[in-house]
Amino acid sequence: MQKKYIALALLAALFATSEVYAEGKDGLAGEVNGVKITVAELREAYKANDKINSSVPFDEFYPKALEFFVKGKVISQAAANSKVVETEEYKTQLEIAKEELARKLYLEHELKDKVNEKEIKKVYDDYKTKFKGQKEVKARHILVDDEKVANDVIAQLKKGAKFDELAQKYSKDEPDLGYFTKNMMVEEFGNAAFAMKKGQYSDKPVKTKFGYHVIIVDDIRDAQPQPLNEVRGQIENMLTQQALADVVDKLEASAKVTKYGLDGKEIQ
Repeated sequence: MQKKYIALALLAALFATSEVYAEGKDGLAGEVNGVKITVAELREAYKANDKINSSVPFDEFYPKALEFFVKGKVISQAAANSKVVETEEYKTQLEIAKEELARKLYLEHELKDKVNEKEIKKVYDDYKTKFKGQKEVKARHILVDDEKVANDVIAQLKKGAKFDELAQKYSKDEPDLGYFTKNMMVEEFGNAAFAMKKGQYSDKPVKTKFGYHVIIVDDIRDAQPQPLNEVRGQIENMLTQQALADVVDKLEASAKVTKYGLDGKEIQ
């Protein structure tokens, strides 16, 4: 008797679970002239778009996406009924689209094994090994338009005024520049900042195309390689471009290619 009740309980739970996970009307999101649109299709579209699925929940995406799918089906059916698929224009564009899709899928397949985590790590490790340590300076500045004002700021610093308070009063730019290498700044600024010691401020204004700077150096350190997560995109792009060039070069080398100029002569 106890086994019978357990079996009934499990069966009831199974039906309850099915009801919880049933979406739409038996899995259907809608129909357009008998053509079905499934909730699964909408879910696939949602999963495929990282920008959307990372910011909008599926239940918010669903009604707008359904409208989009419905409109798409309506237009597709109208296009089919108009016999546009029988036109030469359609057939020509279809061949172009098929060729582009075949190229895309072929190259994706060829590049799949060439741009992977192992290769990304290899390039990054090589980058770290070859990284030439540069000096980085952490500095603040007070930027003004007039040299006399800059000299007055320096005079106040010499009397014990606080740099941040003077920056708030006089500077037309944000004071904190963070860490930077010499070549990241305009030449006059970079030369001045990297000639100074930690804790030192410029004893005369530094003129650049932006105006007159009073600089204070807060720290000096050896530059560090960027973390992998910050350069991953660049490495992936570089590996993809290299792999793509290799694939195309090999294909061209094995193909018989003849090129002609506008004058009809063969291009050597």
